[in-house]
Amino acid sequence: MTHQDLSIIQLIAQASLIVQLVMLLLMFLSLASWTVIFGKFFGLGRVRGLNEEFEREFWSGRNLHDLYHLASDNPRKGGPMERIFASGMREFLKLRERRVDAEITVVSPRNELVYLPSLIWLPSGEKTGADLRIPLAGFFERMRVRWHPGSVQQVLDGGRRVVTDTGELANDVLVIATGGRYLRKLPGIEHALIPCEGIASAEAIRDRLATMEGGTIAIGFASNPKEPGAVRGGPMFEFLFGIDTLLRRQGRRDKFRLVFFNPSKEPGQRLGPSAVQKMLARMRALGIETHLGHKPVRFEAGKVVTEGGEIPADLILFMPGLTGPAWLDDSELPRSEGGFIAADAQCRARGMDHVYVAGDIGSYPGPDWMAKQAHQADLQAEAVAKNIAAGLRGEPADHGFKTELACIVDSLDGGLLVYRSESRTFTSPNSRLLHWLKRRFEDRYLKVYR
Repeated sequence: MTHQDLSIIQLIAQASLIVQLVMLLLMFLSLASWTVIFGKFFGLGRVRGLNEEFEREFWSGRNLHDLYHLASDNPRKGGPMERIFASGMREFLKLRERRVDAEITVVSPRNELVYLPSLIWLPSGEKTGADLRIPLAGFFERMRVRWHPGSVQQVLDGGRRVVTDTGELANDVLVIATGGRYLRKLPGIEHALIPCEGIASAEAIRDRLATMEGGTIAIGFASNPKEPGAVRGGPMFEFLFGIDTLLRRQGRRDKFRLVFFNPSKEPGQRLGPSAVQKMLARMRALGIETHLGHKPVRFEAGKVVTEGGEIPADLILFMPGLTGPAWLDDSELPRSEGGFIAADAQCRARGMDHVYVAGDIGSYPGPDWMAKQAHQADLQAEAVAKNIAAGLRGEPADHGFKTELACIVDSLDGGLLVYRSESRTFTSPNSRLLHWLKRRFEDRYLKVYR
C-alpha cells in the first residue's frame, strides 16, 4: 500500500457506506457543537455587557419609572437583569393600584437605626460607632411615616392604646418590634461586659483591649432556662474569633489566654452539628481553651465561677439569655413562659385582634433551633406587613413566615457561612471571601435607610 493510499481522503473514499455516514454525522455534530459554543461565548459576552450597562443606569440614581418605560419599550433589546427589573416593576405597579393608604406612626426614643450585627467590628477599629448609627429622619419622610419620640410603658385595651413616657397613642393596628432585654440575674454580672448591648459596650471592649498588655480573656454566653431558644450565641463566636485575629495582627496573641465557656458541651447547637464541630475545631487550632458543660454560677472581679470550677479572667465578655422588655409586666399582652409575647404562626399576639409581633420580643411556634436573629426577624416582619395589608383590604390575613437561619460567623480575616432550614443544613469551610461578603451585605442592607 502506498503513502497516497493512506491519505485521509483515500481512507474516507474506500470506507464502507455505513462508515462514511457515521463520519459525516460526526462532522455535522462537531460543526454544530462549535457553532453552539461560539454562539454561547459571544452571547454571554453580550449579556454581560447589557447587564453591566443596566446596573450602571440603575445605581446612577435615575428615576425608576424612566428605567421601567425604557425596558418595557424594548423588551427584546435588554439583558436578563433589565427584563427581571421590568417584570418586578410591573408587579409592583399592579400592587400600587391596590395599595392601602394608612397613617403609620413609629414610636422610639430616637429616630435612628443602630446596626447591631456590625458591633463585632468595633473592637478591631474596622467600624466606629458613627458608622453604625443611621439617621432615619430622611427615610421616615420618604416613607411618609410619622415619628413619635418616646419609650413604651404599657399596651392596654386589647392593644388599641399604647402608653409612652411622652403621651398616649390610639391605633387600629399595632406592630410590636421592640426587641428583648438581657437577663441580669447572675450575681456579679456587673463585672462582665455584654457585647451586643450596644455601641458603648463594644467600644468599651475596644478600649480595654488597647490598654491590656496581656492576661486572660473569658468569653461565653448562656440562654433563658425557661425558653432555650432565647439566646444570642453567634455574635459571641464572632467576638471570640475576632479578638484572636486582632491580637495576632498586633503581634500580641502569645501574651493572652483566651477561654471560651458555656453551659453546654456543644455550644451553638441551633447553628447545626456541623457548624458546632467546625467552630470547636477552629478553637483548638487557634489555641483557644474551652470550659464547656458547666453552668456559670457568678462573676467576681478577676474570675468566672462555674459549677465545674473557676476561670481567672482579666476581661469577661458574657452574653446572658434574653427575655421580654420590662414594660410587658404592666401590659395586657399574652406571655410565653420565657417572658416574651406569645405569638402564632402568622405573627399575631395570641388571642388578640390586629396586634402583631416581629423579632426578638416574640415567642413563635417552630422548630427548637429557630433563632433570635436579624434574618429571622426580617422574615417575620415581612409576614406581618402582608397580613396587615391583607386585613385592611378585607382579605384573609393568613401569611406565615419561613423558619430559616442564615449567617456568616465572621473572624475579621474570614468567616463560616451557616444556613439552616427545615429541609437542609449547610456549613461552609472558613473563607476570606465570606468576611468581605458580610461587609458588602451591610452596605447593601443599609442603603435603603440612608
